[in-house]
Amino acid sequence: MARRLPSAPPVLPGFSHVRVLGSGGFADVFLYEQNMPRRQVAVKVMLSEVVNDQVRQMFQAEANLMAQLSAHPSILTVFQASVSADGRPYLVMELCSSSLSERYRRDRIPVADVLRIGVKIGSAVETAHRQGVLHRDLKPSNILMTAYGHPVLSDFGIAASLSESEPQEVVGMSIPWSAPEVLLDETNGTIESEVWSLGATVYSLLAGRSPFEVLGGDKNGASDLIGRIDKAKLVPTGRTDVPPTLERLLARSMSRRPENRQASVLEFVRELQQVESEIGVVQTPIEVAVDDWALATVADLEDKTRLRGVTPVQASRRRRRRRATEAQVQAQHGGSPQQSRAVPRSTGTRPARRRSVLVMTWALVAVSVVGIGLAAAATLVLVRSTSTDIPRVADVASSSDGSSVVFTWSDPGLRAGDTYVISTGGQTSQQSADRFVATPADPGDEVRITVTVSRGGSTGPASNENCATAGQG
Repeated sequence: MARRLPSAPPVLPGFSHVRVLGSGGFADVFLYEQNMPRRQVAVKVMLSEVVNDQVRQMFQAEANLMAQLSAHPSILTVFQASVSADGRPYLVMELCSSSLSERYRRDRIPVADVLRIGVKIGSAVETAHRQGVLHRDLKPSNILMTAYGHPVLSDFGIAASLSESEPQEVVGMSIPWSAPEVLLDETNGTIESEVWSLGATVYSLLAGRSPFEVLGGDKNGASDLIGRIDKAKLVPTGRTDVPPTLERLLARSMSRRPENRQASVLEFVRELQQVESEIGVVQTPIEVAVDDWALATVADLEDKTRLRGVTPVQASRRRRRRRATEAQVQAQHGGSPQQSRAVPRSTGTRPARRRSVLVMTWALVAVSVVGIGLAAAATLVLVRSTSTDIPRVADVASSSDGSSVVFTWSDPGLRAGDTYVISTGGQTSQQSADRFVATPADPGDEVRITVTVSRGGSTGPASNENCATAGQG
């Protein structure tokens, strides 16, 4: 079927049309030059023949979502939204390149680059999830590149709220990157299906094709793809430079059963970070906003700049561990447990686990100046605790989900900049999370792990070694 011609660009006050950038099923994207401030922008304009009440609501929802989320460094920035004189809604967006969607099929993208893209886009998806939003159309063509080479997530056009109680009709989806339960109408989307799509996207960037696509064949129609996706028999990427751990975590993310996948996009991203450490590249930072960041005081900045996003389950576990630690402190030293939250409170003290403290002191210093007299000067003093003891991880617990072993431990009292050093099978990696997932090549293989704290280039005493086997709780 022949592709349609793009629609006529609308006349927009303050903007000059340059050329067409692309066309989709519901909208065209044009290059405009904004007069003030002068810059080039991408303008997404809905087609007049598809504009109705439902489409207007979708467009308004997309505009609101993009405005809400586009402060994230890996989500496309939206400058404004409005309706043109001829009645077509439009979005004015940051101008980015869609070169990645062409590059991955043409060139072999280095593994390190794919991991970096996966962590950054995963951070964006996790941020959307924490705002209660599912993207529902994760795929390579929805990852754009800024002029500085940074990947950004675009097109929240069929995004949905995590709290939707009634199923909504999905007006579009991308079959090769959609989870089997979505394709079979078992759900309109969940966090687990987003994990599937993100895993499929990372796989595609490595393999140069979608996960269940047959190269050089004619068996890639919609029904063929859906049939293969439903069977979920994923073959490896076919690249010798892709480490087995990455192949296994991608296979896990695209498990047929949602409960066998990573429990959250954050968990998926942290596993990508572990692969980065394995291949010897610096871990890409996870960019997930800290709750109530705008309310932080100076004394909170040390913790607030450490992006430690957690799932609700992880947060609950940490609260329980923190209460247990505070109870121990109370039993040893007497008094009431300290407040465990980092956000400001009207009463209470700082957390017991925080070993590094920032103290703001205003001191009036008498300055003697000959012939002038006395003056007062205010001084901001930052005092850091002088303790150099590196804490030791006490106990490492383990559990298995069938194909992987999950190791967890309690925070022994990390400072800003501290990391955990994970030693397993003769290999080491560094991370800030108090959770490590190991996926052995053979489910019967035993995994041995020790955990130490690294601080300022030095490491503390190692934890007791924990041994576990996949498939055994």
